[in-house]
Amino acid sequence: MERRTFLKSAAIGAAAATTLATPAIAQGTRRWRMVSAWPRNLPGPGVAAQMLADRIATLSGGRIEVELFAAGEVVPGPGVFDAVGEGTADLYHAVPAYWGSKSKGILLFGSQPLGLTAMEQHGWMLHGGGQALYDEMYARFNLKPFLCGNSGPQWAGWFRNEVSSVDDLRGLKYRTTGLNSEVMAKLGVAVEAMSGPAMFQALQSGALDAGEFIGPWTDSALGLQQITKLYYNNGVGEPSSAEECAVNLDSWNDLPDDLKQAVSFAAESLYNPVLTEYNTKHAMALRELVNTHGVEVKDWPQEIIVAQGRAMGEIVGELLENEDELVRRITQSFLDYRGLMADYQPNAEAAQLAARRLVPDYPR
Repeated sequence: MERRTFLKSAAIGAAAATTLATPAIAQGTRRWRMVSAWPRNLPGPGVAAQMLADRIATLSGGRIEVELFAAGEVVPGPGVFDAVGEGTADLYHAVPAYWGSKSKGILLFGSQPLGLTAMEQHGWMLHGGGQALYDEMYARFNLKPFLCGNSGPQWAGWFRNEVSSVDDLRGLKYRTTGLNSEVMAKLGVAVEAMSGPAMFQALQSGALDAGEFIGPWTDSALGLQQITKLYYNNGVGEPSSAEECAVNLDSWNDLPDDLKQAVSFAAESLYNPVLTEYNTKHAMALRELVNTHGVEVKDWPQEIIVAQGRAMGEIVGELLENEDELVRRITQSFLDYRGLMADYQPNAEAAQLAARRLVPDYPR
């Protein structure tokens, strides 16, 4: 989808914004309102939000109807967490990386600099105790959370000028989110948080020097290649970025057990389809960016990666000493699972990827 298409859709939705009615149950059908952090049909997360709404309706046998409201149609994207917790809407679609002001512990459920890959993140939730901690944290805000997708490895982003060292980053005005914001700030970066469309405008005006949003598929839909051709890969600040939905806890508790299972499975069953769609569409979009738009893919400098890792080590140490006991437990659980995977993965997926490089003439 081209940039102008979903921006026009978002503008129409915002102009038509209206106050939500009281939740309704008519003839056995629950009518839920979903608010999202994305423009309507934004390739990647905007599409995934609609997929979730449709899947809940299908798996509930039509007993839950979900109406999706894009960012700005009812509440701004950054307001969806509070809107659902307060009961203005029944559920939202966003990313945990946006809620660090609520608790630092929340950020580990979304992405972690030099942290978990997309499949490792899901493994932590399902098999490493992550979901129970996720539930415990979000219950404080009257929410029942689920991971429902992942963008895979995010890119370091679009830069007006080349960078080769930490010195080149100092004072740079750069859009990013989550724990990567804290990491980059420790390296002297002037971090800015904003939506994807706002990032386009800020880069265009010069208010930003650089920024990352997601990856080739979504970034190209935003039109970022129109502003600069320098695109840095290997965004170790977000080796994966989980997407989430969260249900108002009162709406959740009001469901019978079979509908709770339907909602839970709708979210969980989308994780891999969303991830694999991102990976596929990213690969296709990257070819288009390079071959048609003249985008130059640059390797993210190793010196910066090492510095990011050291900064993240400091942040993890701070989280382990956080005054909130739950934040400390979340951090330790994340570290335990990351350590487990760090021991295993060099013998598994990392070994397979290294083997590919040994056979560059494999049939294509």
